[in-house]
Amino acid sequence: MKLTNKHTIIILYFLTLLSGLLSNYSPYIFYATIAILIFAGIKFLLVAFQFMEMKKAHPFWKNILVIYISLFILTVGLILYK
Repeated sequence: MKLTNKHTIIILYFLTLLSGLLSNYSPYIFYATIAILIFAGIKFLLVAFQFMEMKKAHPFWKNILVIYISLFILTVGLILYK
């Protein structure tokens, strides 16, 4: 396994652990939810670019992927805010 893959897996583990701790011990539910959504978006992009070889894809597809996850997080955040 490449060193880059190991670093990515460590980051994914760390973000998962941080999400779990944040969900259990945060007194501010709304902010914890937004942070967990952002962590999930980062994990999604890490997996897509590192393990699904999106980093070699056409820039159009890279931009669509980032725009999609950004709009998803924004939409869910706005729904939770109301």
